[in-house]
Amino acid sequence: MTAAEPSSNSARPAASAASDSPAARAEDDVVAFCQDLIRFDTQNWGNGTANGEREAAQYCARIMTEAGLEPQIFESAQRRASVVARMKGTNPELGALVVHGHLDVVPAQAEDWQVDPFSADIVDGMIWGRGAVDMKDMDAMILAALLRMKREGRQPERDIIFAFFADEEDNGTYGANWMVRNHPEMFDGATEAISEVGGFSTDIAGQRAYLIQTGEKGLHWTKMTAQGTAGHGSAVQSDNPVVTLGAAVARIGEYEWPIEYTKTTRALMEQLSELTGIPFDESDPRPLLEATGSTSKFIAATLQNTSNPTALEAGYKHNVVPGSAEALVDARTLPEQDEKVAATLRELAGEKVSFELINGGPSLEVPFSGRLVEDMVGALRAEDPEGVVLPYMLGGGTDNKHLSALGIAGYGFAPLQLPAELDFTGMFHGVDERVPVDSLAFGVRVLYRFLEAQ
Repeated sequence: MTAAEPSSNSARPAASAASDSPAARAEDDVVAFCQDLIRFDTQNWGNGTANGEREAAQYCARIMTEAGLEPQIFESAQRRASVVARMKGTNPELGALVVHGHLDVVPAQAEDWQVDPFSADIVDGMIWGRGAVDMKDMDAMILAALLRMKREGRQPERDIIFAFFADEEDNGTYGANWMVRNHPEMFDGATEAISEVGGFSTDIAGQRAYLIQTGEKGLHWTKMTAQGTAGHGSAVQSDNPVVTLGAAVARIGEYEWPIEYTKTTRALMEQLSELTGIPFDESDPRPLLEATGSTSKFIAATLQNTSNPTALEAGYKHNVVPGSAEALVDARTLPEQDEKVAATLRELAGEKVSFELINGGPSLEVPFSGRLVEDMVGALRAEDPEGVVLPYMLGGGTDNKHLSALGIAGYGFAPLQLPAELDFTGMFHGVDERVPVDSLAFGVRVLYRFLEAQ
């Protein structure tokens, strides 16, 4: 598929008289755009190894141009492309809003899937494919809402900066992080941002609730190294780095971090208690977590720091004790606890193990209040008056981390009304990733309401 045209079997259908309204056309658009974007294979294996986002960025740029914008494509390295455009508002004195998504996806092993992960087939009313929930669904909603704004002649009061970044799945080194360091002028005047992993619905004790992301944990990826004395595998060894490192990995992996509440997670638990009637026991939040169903794993990870050893490397021959051994640890930190977590890891590992920070990113927490939040809540309730809206913290991270270096407060708001039985959060980076067509239609309606309120 070329970057200039959508695929033939997912192009927007010819509008009938009954479906010629801008709203109906946007619902057709969002499905076609989501399918087209999934069909761009933008797999990102990390460490600079990726298929690249160039064609997907060109595709977005074409639609942004159709919507009356003047997009610019930036390449941080060959084929590692991001695209940014600004929609001028009527009042340039107001702080601008950044609406952003990412174009890369984590790898998919086709043999593990029920369908080709890059086919974007519609099966059982859902679009299947890598990126369907992370996050080409939101990319499609942004593009469809943009076109609807153009068709209806809408101009926001504040400037809105639309961005589709490369490399989010590897901490933005070739994407948002690179853009912030090399082209901060593209975000001049911006004060707030919205992006992925928020605004989706979940069933809580029979009540549909939408979770707006108002925080995300920090990133603390380290490499541990144990030094020792190399020697023959048959000898008595008192300074074997494999043993030293193995013990350190076990202690870190088995460590139980204490439960601690931030402003966001405390507010969520208190509102869950009010919603379900289950008492909020700070020492044992499990009953409340269980009431959130499939979302419980997402929420549980935000109630404490976490540290998971993820890789080991040592040795080169069966009968040789190596001189060193290495392991990787993925730690995620609560707000303002980076130094505390680093100190705890060093203590657990012991004095014979050294640490190197490989990748880091700040924790974020923003208020569940103010006009932007009111606009998000209002847009959701306009489409679903019976739904409730709650704040939550994300256990992972988004490109909002990089924008925060420019003083931009980031929220997660990719609105989707989902079937109660769908394990939506379990599909992030999972097998058989898919998103309901009806959820996309709902999402683009909500996102359009939100954007026209800016």
